[in-house]
Amino acid sequence: MKPLLNVLSLEAGYGASKVLFDINFAAAEGEVITLLGRNGMGRSTSIKCLFGMLPVLGGAIEFKGRRIDNIPSHQIARLGLGLVPEGRQVFPNLTVEENLIATSRLASDGNRHAWTLDRIYRFFPQLGERRLHMGDQLSGGEQQMLAIGRALMTNPSVVVLDEATEGLAPLIRADIWRALKELKAQGMTLVVIDKNLGPLLELADRHFILEKGRVVWSGDSASLRSVPHIVHTYLGV
Repeated sequence: MKPLLNVLSLEAGYGASKVLFDINFAAAEGEVITLLGRNGMGRSTSIKCLFGMLPVLGGAIEFKGRRIDNIPSHQIARLGLGLVPEGRQVFPNLTVEENLIATSRLASDGNRHAWTLDRIYRFFPQLGERRLHMGDQLSGGEQQMLAIGRALMTNPSVVVLDEATEGLAPLIRADIWRALKELKAQGMTLVVIDKNLGPLLELADRHFILEKGRVVWSGDSASLRSVPHIVHTYLGV
């Protein structure tokens, strides 16, 4: 199956410090993949490259068969790559509804299943109940729902979640995992970064483990369960 998102021999860094070395990963349409690894191993740096927030020094990033490395972030978003950033980064002085519509984009194909305000409020009823509240009046879990809803309102083909459940209470984390499973069931392609391996093994089709800016292991959930020494060595659990 041809990848919808394809990262090929990606190299990147900060100033004179190279951080990514020959990174390769891909996601087919409807597939859920993860980028795993300890902090500082290159996961978030890879995401920055996907969205044009960090220059690519080598290799290529292809999305829908088109090169997107080193093009402006707003053009990447218009092509259908949606981001749920680490730390949520909702607009604190806008209401929930204003957050959702601020960067919204109509579905380019007129899809009757496009993401609209009504559909977001059905998907996350808590947001509908608090649609007139300001972003900084929400709990951390509600802010994460809002960040996911904001990404969905761009009607993306792929949603990338950087630290999907970081800092959330267990019950709220469970709500987020349920939402991601529902998105997968609806055919959404997801790229997920998170430290909670158990739910990721249930959700994702394939995993890519990064260590010091390189992919050191990749495989499906069954394969990852069968190599506890890999989990211990590279994930520290």
